[in-house]
Amino acid sequence: MDTDLIIPARYLNTSDPKELAKHVMEDADPEFSKNVRPGDIIVAGENFGCGSSREHAPIAIKAAGVTCVIAPFFARIFYRNAFNMGLPILECESAANEAVTGDTLTVDFSTGVIKNETKGKTYQASPIPPFMQELIAAGGLMSYTVKMAGK
Repeated sequence: MDTDLIIPARYLNTSDPKELAKHVMEDADPEFSKNVRPGDIIVAGENFGCGSSREHAPIAIKAAGVTCVIAPFFARIFYRNAFNMGLPILECESAANEAVTGDTLTVDFSTGVIKNETKGKTYQASPIPPFMQELIAAGGLMSYTVKMAGK
């Protein structure tokens, strides 16, 4: 899924997270923003976030309440933008390929363990490095930088 499907270019005239959240995945699934709930996890296919380097894509996903995206692998620019915006992502092919809509997943970012509670299966992704976890906890790179400047 490319960034044009995550957040269509016609909405790039704003960087307001709440406004972007209203239109996240709109062209792929017009009902997505109405159905997504805080704490949901997106399970995606290969090369999620390919296309343009817009930071609006992870901002829109995070603002919609998604707590994590799991995919076999991510486009490199999206990978970095996600962490810069404070959106955790995990690369795990088996978890991404086996999960279906409605499955309940739990993740542990420090260990990389993904549990599909519905299927009773556990998967191993690479843990999120401590510094990247600090970025997430701070809400993204900008917030982290401000926090560190105040120390």
